[in-house]
Amino acid sequence: MGKIKVLPDAVANQIAAGEVVERPASVVKELLENSLDAGSSDIRVEVEAGGRRLIRITDNGCGMMRDDALLAFERHATSKLSSVHDLEQIGTLGFRGEALPSIASVSRLTLETHAREESTGTRVAINGGKMVMCEEAGLAAGTVITIRDLFYNVPARKKFLRSEQTELAHIASLVTHYSLAHPDKSFELQHGPTELLRVTPVGSAQERVFQIFGNRILEDLVEFGPESKTLSTAEGEQKQFSLSGFVSKPHVQKLNRNSIYLFVNGRLIRDKLLLHALTSAYHNLIPPACYPFALIFLDCDFGEVDVNVHPSKTEVRFRHSSFVHDFVRDAVRGKLMESKPVSSLPLPASHTQPGAGLQFSEFTQRIENAAPDLYDPIVPIAPTAMPREVPALRLEMPRGPEQRFDFSDTGSVNPPARMRIPDTHGPLPPGVASLNDYESLGSLGDLRPIGQIHNSFIIAAGRDGLWIIDQHVAHERILFEQVLRQFARREAQQQRLLMPMIMELTVGQQLEYARIADELAKAGFETEPFGNRTIAIQAAPTGLGPGEIEKVIFEILDIAETELRKSSVEDLRRNIAASVSCRAAIKINTPLDHQKMEWLLVELAKCEYPMACPHGRPIALRYSTREILRGFHRI
Repeated sequence: MGKIKVLPDAVANQIAAGEVVERPASVVKELLENSLDAGSSDIRVEVEAGGRRLIRITDNGCGMMRDDALLAFERHATSKLSSVHDLEQIGTLGFRGEALPSIASVSRLTLETHAREESTGTRVAINGGKMVMCEEAGLAAGTVITIRDLFYNVPARKKFLRSEQTELAHIASLVTHYSLAHPDKSFELQHGPTELLRVTPVGSAQERVFQIFGNRILEDLVEFGPESKTLSTAEGEQKQFSLSGFVSKPHVQKLNRNSIYLFVNGRLIRDKLLLHALTSAYHNLIPPACYPFALIFLDCDFGEVDVNVHPSKTEVRFRHSSFVHDFVRDAVRGKLMESKPVSSLPLPASHTQPGAGLQFSEFTQRIENAAPDLYDPIVPIAPTAMPREVPALRLEMPRGPEQRFDFSDTGSVNPPARMRIPDTHGPLPPGVASLNDYESLGSLGDLRPIGQIHNSFIIAAGRDGLWIIDQHVAHERILFEQVLRQFARREAQQQRLLMPMIMELTVGQQLEYARIADELAKAGFETEPFGNRTIAIQAAPTGLGPGEIEKVIFEILDIAETELRKSSVEDLRRNIAASVSCRAAIKINTPLDHQKMEWLLVELAKCEYPMACPHGRPIALRYSTREILRGFHRI
């Protein structure tokens, strides 16, 4: 007798469940996507014990007829595909027909559904993959699926579930994602007696962001798009791509990727290509180990993306991946370059007003204890800390023409009403600026310097408030962009050394030097081998002091070999430019006269990206006029 056997249906279903149903959030995802595919406009999610004891999804979609309700629990039974050609043009969130039978095989499932075409509804109950009831029932139009005792018949799988709070965090993350992607629909998340999230339909993605995250987060975001780009294929076809969304200002720096929300054709995904494109857009704007907040919607022809590459449908493959990568990178970076968003001084969070509804911060606090990395709030990073030994506070006040500020347009009298959203955060409060009203760092050239703090930070007055500029990182950004332009023109400015500087290298550094010697030369370094594992430096870029030249060379060579080999030539040049500019820039604890401060502000205003230094630290913070007036209770 042969060794190969056909597995029984019960075993096959549990194997499929292992691929599709990883945790309670996996069940919520599959059922939530089915509700969206059914045309639902109102979706309610109820869970108990983090989804272990109960998961119930209620929607007002099209519902199912009796025959379909029974057939839906057969493996690979689906209403969304009929041929191989359809598999290449998938426009629905679900399509495999594996979710319901897989879930039913590891839980006690009840399906209650009513299609508008029929006079009565249908109730089906399945325990561990075995049908125990099928009957007619008087039900409202739509579908209710109740899952009880998940993994009750697979104790080994149940042991691998995390704590109740952790599993709830995953469910909350999922519902939040899909509510952001569908601002025209209602979503509600209930955990036991506690309402965690409730949003009703709104007219724009901006309003939905406010509903979910509140105004504090909204003020830290820059909206872009919709931007379109056409790809001409080798076959002569024209493929349209559209991109829109929100990205955070560079001062928002997250320690993980959990605040990056990616959607392709309305589908929530995790994609390394899009993530790399996003991090490339923020290159030299935030530190390498940090991530922005991003809500990105990419729409394209269904045939341009393959969603059938992962059992849980969370990964996709693009047919023209390089085009998509560059499109996302250039669109995000272009918006940041155009807007030059300014960072505001961190202020204490305001208290919740009575009747404003459940604040998202309260919602996240309930689940953060178990999984703080899943939902950490956006908090602006403070400027680089000053050394311990600093002189006493001193504000130098150069004399200049006195200016008077007119506060008549600050909104102190009858501010215009804004959007009204009666949901999780209540309506947008009067006087709150919309996302299109944020201030820009383009006004840096109009600032009037009034002094220094600790000979390290420039204090300047502007029409829109009080500014604090880190003089070192500001000069570093100016020099960085100058070096990059010199790279492009091959016109690096050099200073020749009186005597060649001899440097001894390790074996690894010697190999790196041989590989990047040409790029060092383009940056203004004149070097040559000088014996075994030794080089001689005869010239260096202008601005580097004698004690800095050797440090810069070692800094460049000591970058991990694997990091460099994975990077492009452009990234290598940026690394060199960042090292040179950091060492040559004005240091902290350096007194500056009025003329030098003015020059620094004017030159900074000319930069393409004046928001952050090449290493990602913020350059300028603004205390707006409105915040000043609010602090003095004048508005």
